[in-house]
Amino acid sequence: MSSEINKPDSVAPVDRIKVGELRAAYGLQGWVWLYSDTDPISNIFGYKPWWVETRNGLRQMKVKRWRAQGKGLVVSLEGILDRNAADLLMGATVWVDRQSLPAALDNEYYWSDLVGLQVYAYEPSGSDDSTVVPVLLGVIHELFETGANDVIVVHPAAGSVDQAERLIPWHKDIIRHIDMTARRMDVNWGVDY
Repeated sequence: MSSEINKPDSVAPVDRIKVGELRAAYGLQGWVWLYSDTDPISNIFGYKPWWVETRNGLRQMKVKRWRAQGKGLVVSLEGILDRNAADLLMGATVWVDRQSLPAALDNEYYWSDLVGLQVYAYEPSGSDDSTVVPVLLGVIHELFETGANDVIVVHPAAGSVDQAERLIPWHKDIIRHIDMTARRMDVNWGVDY
């Protein structure tokens, strides 16, 4: 069965969005641990078809069965019948066609759309601190969940104020404004934080 996952499909959607990742084999019958980027995590099964990206390219795959296992999810995919085939999927990314997703509501964003945005903070300029100027902190590299709140990982980029990586909490008091057209996010975050 492993030959089935080694053959890429040529009709994969160009405009796709990451919804999860296959992490490791589970058991002996081809089940795989699944990390879901959706909230709640089981929403990943509402998006079809899945395009699974392995080392050998993208392949459309169908979910046969799934279930919650502890605090996570495990999935059985068509054509994956044993642990050896499941092992070949370790680290594979799960994508769906963006058109299969509902449009984001006002002031809501898909995380994948935020990756690459330039992040600006505002620093005082002048002796009286009454004037502020935008300062480029870097670009959004990724976002991840923590128990308290989500975190934005900002990597330095050309023109950044310095070469520091920054972890910025995703919080209403910190995110000032997002302009998707300009590919920019303004934050209440000091350069020296």
